[in-house]
Amino acid sequence: MDCDKCGDEAVMHAAYSGLHLCEDHFTSSVDKRVRRRVREDNLVPDDATPDDPETWVIGLSGGKDSVVLTDILYRTFEKDPRIELVALTIHEGIEGYRDKSVDACEELTADLDISHELVTYEEEFGVQMDDVVEKDPENMAACAYCGVFRRDLLSRYAEELDADKLLTGHNLDDEAETALMNFLEGDVAQVAKHFDASLGPFGGGDSDSEDSNDGPRTRSDQDSFVPRAKPLRDVPEKEVALYAHLRDLPAHITECPHAEEAYRGEIQELLYQLEENHPGTRHSIMAGYEDLAALAADEFGASEEGDDGDEDGPELKECERCGSTTTRDICRKCSLLDAIHAA
Repeated sequence: MDCDKCGDEAVMHAAYSGLHLCEDHFTSSVDKRVRRRVREDNLVPDDATPDDPETWVIGLSGGKDSVVLTDILYRTFEKDPRIELVALTIHEGIEGYRDKSVDACEELTADLDISHELVTYEEEFGVQMDDVVEKDPENMAACAYCGVFRRDLLSRYAEELDADKLLTGHNLDDEAETALMNFLEGDVAQVAKHFDASLGPFGGGDSDSEDSNDGPRTRSDQDSFVPRAKPLRDVPEKEVALYAHLRDLPAHITECPHAEEAYRGEIQELLYQLEENHPGTRHSIMAGYEDLAALAADEFGASEEGDDGDEDGPELKECERCGSTTTRDICRKCSLLDAIHAA
């Protein structure tokens, strides 16, 4: 099949758009979607200057998504002195898996000549995921433990690296799955939190006000955390993998041996089937979900204030053990570590 843009041999067919694209036009289309998302989410603020640049920490796991995101952002901002990129890799302690991913991270960051920070569960928490899975004191899936620990380290080191934003490589499939899960669980507050945490555009210039009618609603300020963004979220997972292959990027494409998220797996299978039967379903889900999330954030947003001036929702405070921001006396991470070390 020939490319619809130039007539060269096509390397992919996007059923949702009907387009057949050659290698050059396909990789260019992925670049454009990521750069458009950067613009639409207003990731580069008006006040960023070469003298006062933005620092973006990228959660680089070595998998296809984070490697592709890092590569595109580097080429986009390589000559832009307003943006400084720092890659942050977390080693969970999974034998035969993460070591190869770390190798991919080190190869990529060396090739691109960007700063690379590596932190480990062993050094930070005194545990390795292989041991956590064996002990399993809370009778939970491995991903439940790992998610808590990873989020803590990403947030904490983003702060230590003085990051203005924390960027992760979530693709279209990831976000559509999360959207369906939140909707099916009926968790409107979580939908609002999703908008303010990573989906909503950043405020800037004269459109900073959430009540402005001149543009889309912007996310609420959350001073307790480094704000997150997901510039890859318009690109389907298979296209990310193809992009990594065509550009010969050092991605470690394999599944974690402890991966076991039963509910997400069911949602994933459902989404695959819907997309196969109705191309464009993922894009439609996210378009509608983001609109609904903005409405939910108006009602449940992090910066909503009551008549007495207090913010709605649970009070945020510091964990008595580690000082992390939490709604409890002891944060979830510290509670899990107590259980693991006691097992």
